[in-house]
Amino acid sequence: MEYAAQYYIGHYPNAPKAKAKKALQTVGRVHSMGTKDKRRTRNKQGQTQVSTATDVANGFLRTTFLPKLEAMKTVQPPTKVEKIETDFYCSLCAVARHYNGFEPTDTRMFGYPYNIALSVWEVENHLKRNIRNWNSLQLVQDDKGKTFFISEEQYNTGTTLFYIPVIPLYKMLKEPKTKRAARLLLSVFAYLYHVADIPYYRQEDAYIYWQYEMIADWIEQDDEAELDSRKEELKVAQWCGEKMEQKIFNRKNLDVFAERIKAFIPANDFEQECLNVAKGMFSLYTDYPATTVFQNAKYVQDDEEQEDEVIAMRKYISFIADTKGWLYETVAESVNNEFNECGTTEEPTVLKKFNGTAITDCSLEFENRLFPLIGDLCYLLNND
Repeated sequence: MEYAAQYYIGHYPNAPKAKAKKALQTVGRVHSMGTKDKRRTRNKQGQTQVSTATDVANGFLRTTFLPKLEAMKTVQPPTKVEKIETDFYCSLCAVARHYNGFEPTDTRMFGYPYNIALSVWEVENHLKRNIRNWNSLQLVQDDKGKTFFISEEQYNTGTTLFYIPVIPLYKMLKEPKTKRAARLLLSVFAYLYHVADIPYYRQEDAYIYWQYEMIADWIEQDDEAELDSRKEELKVAQWCGEKMEQKIFNRKNLDVFAERIKAFIPANDFEQECLNVAKGMFSLYTDYPATTVFQNAKYVQDDEEQEDEVIAMRKYISFIADTKGWLYETVAESVNNEFNECGTTEEPTVLKKFNGTAITDCSLEFENRLFPLIGDLCYLLNND
């Protein structure tokens, strides 16, 4: 980073660490990756989060408190104060222009450093109330002494595991009543596989692949007869995964995406929901033809935190065989045990520096549209 240290004016604590994903959500709405692919070559596009509300006594809801300053860390000479204030107000104006053009209060009459603390308090409150995905605001100073804001926007994935089941789609393709809707969803799967770059559980670079391999090793080492049914469940997951990947890998399903949507006339509520998901995904494909789900994957690194203490996005976003049965319950237990040992979560994050240079033209609009659609897709597959 080109900025070396945070500038101590008042007390602006960093946003709290994201919590580890503790529970699998298999109730209807949605339900992660690791080495190199030795199977088919996929279209790799390059892989590249929020305050919580607290309950307050009713009497406090009608009261506004001004920010409380901490003691200054050092006494600044007048010339340095003047530069700090000049840089600060320039950066503040840039923040105001970028975020809906709100008009910050002129706080210069209060004098340094209270003027700066008051402005920071005001802008943070405005962003918290009005800007979707806004997470934190830092006032920093680079190695050249320039003072400016850095704004962090983050998509909060919460404690959800975005595991997309494959076997339900396989069954839909075999059932005459659901075959038409299944073909529509096959194009959705092709988009998620080829373009959004969702890891596939039969590829060796997928986190879920190694979860299944670990379970297979455990079964092989146990001679109990009752494990025969579990071996069979694992074989079905592997075999079905291979078969479905052959279909998803065929880019024709992506090429005829628009045609399938246009020709599809829903006959019931389920088919209408399938069509809604397909239209949403196709709109994403049209607007973001080469964008992956990992384009903004970042986490705020703690000096004492190791990489293996972070829940990587590739671990909680993936295709999976199924989200029902003994096999899934075993995977779920293993995943949760690992995640509970982690301290933070990698999530889609955008940093914007207001230092006089052009503001990075990036947002989390793709993620705001994609993740709810994945949730809807999983809901359909788990309740077909």
